[in-house]
Amino acid sequence: MSVSMLQLWLPILLGGVFAWIASSIIHMVFKYHNHDYNKLDNESDVSVALGRSHPTPGIYTLPHCSDMKEMGDTSVQQKFNDGPVAMISIFPNGLPPMGKLLILQFIYFVLGCAFIAYLASSVMPAGAEYMQVFKYVATVGFIAFGFANIPYSIWYGHPWAVTARFMLDALIYALVVAGTFTWLWPTIS
Repeated sequence: MSVSMLQLWLPILLGGVFAWIASSIIHMVFKYHNHDYNKLDNESDVSVALGRSHPTPGIYTLPHCSDMKEMGDTSVQQKFNDGPVAMISIFPNGLPPMGKLLILQFIYFVLGCAFIAYLASSVMPAGAEYMQVFKYVATVGFIAFGFANIPYSIWYGHPWAVTARFMLDALIYALVVAGTFTWLWPTIS
């Protein structure tokens, strides 16, 4: 007997809630992401220099090339060789809007769980074995919550240790969601 998405509304919602709680524990108790970012020795000088250009929120590159063809120009190559080479994210001024960000993170987890539910419901029937559901949902969950982080180390200079910590997070979220789906997977009536 096939499983409908409607039958999975509770594991989708609770999986999102439990993954959000796991994320909160990771960031507020274990705090291993505190090592993801470094402080510049001349932070004040850099802040003043950036502030003088009044950048709008967005992502900036230094040196900037609007087209890869510019990389052939010797003056651009010299800028890269002289450094620094950087990608800078500019946020709106002020404290981070934590309420909004936490809600968006919760929505991210619920949407992730909805996609996981869609895939799981398309391959597993009601009454599927515990470990079959757990392994499938954990695998899809790990891919859903983790693999998008890898290109940040490949292309954007994020240290591989940072990506490894985000992959650990993804594994934790995947296991939490898998446990939730397994617990609430529809049975045969």
